[in-house]
Amino acid sequence: MLGAFLALLSAATFAMNITALRRGVLGGSVVQAIAVTNALGVPLLALICLVFGAFGEFADISIAAIAWFASAGIVHFVIGRYANYRATRALGATQSGPIQQVGLLISLTLALMFLGESLTPLRAFGIFLILLGPALILRQRAKQGEVTTRSGIRLNYFEGYFWGLVCAACFGTSPLLITYGLEDGGLLRGIAGGLVSYCAAASVVLLLMVFPSFRSDVLSVSRSSVKWFSATGLFVGLSQLFVFMALSIAPVSVVQPIQRTTLMFRVAFSWVINRDHEVFGLAILIAIGLSMLGVLAVTISSEALLDLIPLPDWIADFARIEWPAD
Repeated sequence: MLGAFLALLSAATFAMNITALRRGVLGGSVVQAIAVTNALGVPLLALICLVFGAFGEFADISIAAIAWFASAGIVHFVIGRYANYRATRALGATQSGPIQQVGLLISLTLALMFLGESLTPLRAFGIFLILLGPALILRQRAKQGEVTTRSGIRLNYFEGYFWGLVCAACFGTSPLLITYGLEDGGLLRGIAGGLVSYCAAASVVLLLMVFPSFRSDVLSVSRSSVKWFSATGLFVGLSQLFVFMALSIAPVSVVQPIQRTTLMFRVAFSWVINRDHEVFGLAILIAIGLSMLGVLAVTISSEALLDLIPLPDWIADFARIEWPAD
């Protein structure tokens, strides 16, 4: 129960992070966002480690676990976050969400390969629904031609979908890396792991500062963008803290689906804060709904569904098919 609640908090704070980011990149750059959010993440996680007494975990954590956590930080907080911010800048928070649901398919593929998971007809149907959501948005866009927000921002679907897929690949891989790093540790190990990941990501950003163009871009950030990027950094730091804590006490198969509810939070927060800078419409809401149903189908077990809904024997037998077979 606690793991599920922490995953829900992670979904809500992640959605708020994307909403704040959308405002920040209207006047700032993605590079600035990466620098500010990773810089804020280190002291935030260090403070939380101090409050929860998680620094003691470093006495027992293995070198291999540190390497897994550091890898997760670079993949998720640097590469994945950059891709996520590029997709958000190109499409907005609402339309970039469904394509990033593909990350769950990547997580499932990795689970099939490394964790002994299996594919069922129900999961295959869920995969179809997850892919159908982004396809519906693209079809609607093809009918409308060029799409702009009420404030006049033109959406770039090629850029948004490309970086959305890169983001999905990174965000779909990082939970496996985190799980390996936890080594069956508890809640405090998850908090300590979050600090390791942020330190690794911040180190990469610091190394990139040696390049004049990168450094010039970061140092030219405006006061308005700093405000929104700081809010982004705070919310994304809290989101990652909650997900590390959730993964330390609950399986990936529980945490990841609940995190996908961030799509609903995105729509709600964007409507309140960024209404003029986003595109809302029936097709987008249907796409988000299909993606959410797909997530549910991918994650719920066939037996749990059959317990809820009595079905004819031949359908039940078909639903129980697994690949690869035991």
